[in-house]
Amino acid sequence: MSLHDDMMAMGRVARAAAGALRCGDAATRSAAIRAMAAQVRARRAEILAANAEDVAAATGLIDRLRLDEGRIESLAAALEAVADLPDPLGRETARWGRPNGLDIARVAVPIGVIGMIFESRPNVAADAAAICVRSGNAVILRSGSDALRSCLAIHGAIAAGLEAAGLPASAVQIVPTADRDAVGLLLGGLGGTIDLIIPRGGKALVERVQREARVAVLGHLEGICHTYLHESADPAMALDIVVNAKMRRTSICGATECLLVDRAAAPNLLPPIVAALRARGCVLRGDEESRAIADGIEPAGDDDWGREFLAPILAVKVVGALDEAIAFIAAHGSGHTDAIVAAADAAAERFLAEVDSAIVVRNASTQFADGGEFGFGAEIGIATGRMPPRGPVGPEQLTSWKYVVRGSGQTRP
Repeated sequence: MSLHDDMMAMGRVARAAAGALRCGDAATRSAAIRAMAAQVRARRAEILAANAEDVAAATGLIDRLRLDEGRIESLAAALEAVADLPDPLGRETARWGRPNGLDIARVAVPIGVIGMIFESRPNVAADAAAICVRSGNAVILRSGSDALRSCLAIHGAIAAGLEAAGLPASAVQIVPTADRDAVGLLLGGLGGTIDLIIPRGGKALVERVQREARVAVLGHLEGICHTYLHESADPAMALDIVVNAKMRRTSICGATECLLVDRAAAPNLLPPIVAALRARGCVLRGDEESRAIADGIEPAGDDDWGREFLAPILAVKVVGALDEAIAFIAAHGSGHTDAIVAAADAAAERFLAEVDSAIVVRNASTQFADGGEFGFGAEIGIATGRMPPRGPVGPEQLTSWKYVVRGSGQTRP
């Protein structure tokens, strides 16, 4: 069979599996996810061996790609956390009666079949599988070539877990080739069998998906995250937060990429933060004013503002006050996550109200921009657009709804 025929067949069996998930019970879906976790642990050596091959062949961001014993255990634990979440299906999100006696309820239901296109991160295969199964959706995974061996090994554990719980293994499928034409076929909707495409990767991938998709897209653009230090910021808190927000893991989308510092407090706040970051190997690129305040900051170029470094590099800029910080974020941010460190309640609340990002944070690291940290178990991505869902997308966010109308013989005049 050709790639076209293979992909169309995947779409058809995914649609059938989606029907089985939709009509199944929550306990079975939870049992399947727990069985996936058990299989991940049982196949640890196989997954790590496949990942070692991917890492050896990689030329890009190794930290995102690499798995180890700890990350395998974290992956399995995240699956179990998703299994333990309340069932997102069948929830009545609203119910009301009409004067004519009709009873109307809005009820959460699965979306259907998800196409998940992602790069570099093998854990996305497991997270997406668990979130989709928990929310009653079938999913077709398409990994980037750099993580394909790892994802195929993880998918083997997922399929075994589904079968152990009596669910069709076709509820979670993976495109077994790195052929780029497979992406185009997914974006075309596979003959109407795909209901939603979720891209998770670099800007080029997301732009291609948004440009070519013939079905709905849940957008996850760059994580150009800012941390703004207000003049009222506690210096010790500011230092701890900035170092964590930048350096805990530099390759994740919630890492702070630009530090904004209030001019009134910059001479006090900035030098110790710069010293702490440099001691941890971070390169700082700043405007003229920040370089005059703290030693060790390189000159920033125009392309350093609004840039996702995904590396131990941080842009630094001194701003006049809250208004200027909010305006700078609006001009250079990506709508992902932006934070303020401030003791002043009025300034902090204004920042939280006026910064139009999916996640806004006060007095905490931007690296909390994560579905697991939000209590979602895991996430399938962080939606940066303005249409819902927005922010971390877990099982509850990956549902739609239908209206259930109950009558007693009413006819419309």
